[in-house]
Amino acid sequence: SWELDYVNIFERLEFLNIPLRSSQRTEKQPLIFGGGPVLTANPEPFADFFDIILLGDGENLLGDFIDAYQQVRHESRLTQLRHLAQVPGIYIPSLYQVSYHSLEGEIQDIKSLDSNIPSQVQKQTYRGNILSASTVVTEKAAWENIYMVEVVRSCPEMCRFCLASYLTLPFRTASLEASLIPAIEKGLQVTRRLGLLGASVTQHPEFDQLLNYLTQAKYDDVRLSIASVRTNTVTEKLAKTLAKRETRTLTIAVESGSDRLRKIINKKLENEEIMQAIINAKNGGLQGMKIYGMVGIPGEELEDVQATVDLMRALKKAAPGFRLTLGCSTFVPKSHTPFQWFGVNPDAEKRLKLLEKQLKSNGIDFRPESYKWSVIQALLSRGDRRLSHLLELVRNYGESLGSYRRAFKELRGQLPTMEYYVNQNWDLDQVLPWQHLQGPLPVATLKKHLTNAL
Repeated sequence: SWELDYVNIFERLEFLNIPLRSSQRTEKQPLIFGGGPVLTANPEPFADFFDIILLGDGENLLGDFIDAYQQVRHESRLTQLRHLAQVPGIYIPSLYQVSYHSLEGEIQDIKSLDSNIPSQVQKQTYRGNILSASTVVTEKAAWENIYMVEVVRSCPEMCRFCLASYLTLPFRTASLEASLIPAIEKGLQVTRRLGLLGASVTQHPEFDQLLNYLTQAKYDDVRLSIASVRTNTVTEKLAKTLAKRETRTLTIAVESGSDRLRKIINKKLENEEIMQAIINAKNGGLQGMKIYGMVGIPGEELEDVQATVDLMRALKKAAPGFRLTLGCSTFVPKSHTPFQWFGVNPDAEKRLKLLEKQLKSNGIDFRPESYKWSVIQALLSRGDRRLSHLLELVRNYGESLGSYRRAFKELRGQLPTMEYYVNQNWDLDQVLPWQHLQGPLPVATLKKHLTNAL
């Protein structure tokens, strides 16, 4: 899931004639609950639309949620919600009150309505070694007819901007014998397309054994896809295995060509390792490499952007005929990470254009993500409950970038500006919208990691 998926929620509720706001629902209407990465990270912009929000891993939460609901299913709506609020990881937004210094000001405090409601809700973490796999394989899925197997969860590298790492800590790996092989054998009974899923798949401690397992002759007709991998784990063996299984390209994340900037974000990677990964991929028979980059990283200077240009030119020279694609996004602050206090750098759009101009003239495929939509993503990533009225207006105006500006203009004086949510660097002692929702690491640890970065 990602932030802009909220539009789909609105559509489903309207289709079912269920009021968008939880406060407007009656005893006869169902409780609306949600979960997943976006709501676990920062549910506050969407808090007024959900009766119940599950924070964390479903393996832990769903069973406890269902059991608790069964105990009060015939009680009043309020009794049900108050009972569910006692379950670890279950967040009932309506049982918490947010106060502000002013309509346009910072949050003053976030409190539970009374002492019987937990003041903090802790994200739940599943610590088993049996990870998830597809339950439905269909040509109508986003990844058509692919059976997805989760190899790892979280990432041990802990880049300081990365929600996929910090929100899902600790790093967990699926058991090869108990989880991965049974899941793969089950999936390949219905499709010959297999996807290995995870933020850092090749850092599984038994990845080589998994690779050997997949090179068996009985899997020669299987088309294998793999998620983004850590750069220094790209070997010729990996490339050969993927090429034989109809994979043409691989994806790595380098973020920047600047050693200085990579140290700031805790990206433990050298340019020589990036170069070797490209050479290994080419020698192993892959046709190209997609490289993830980022602009607007806190502390970035123009020299760092130029370092990315220089790196891409050097990679192209080292691997002639090998297709290189740089996909580049703008830094977006994410909750529960050390960089949650930073805003989006307004110069990022210019830096994307600078990269595009210099790289395309060198024959390098450059694919920037929309800066303007990154701004909206940041708005929702750092938003609070006051945005609920804005989201309703945007829904009425039509989902477009201009609709957000128009909605802010109409609500002027009733909430902070877009620049406050998106671009401002927030004070370390400021009350954050998700202050009452505890992620894997305490705020003091995040502040320490931030200090280490700077």
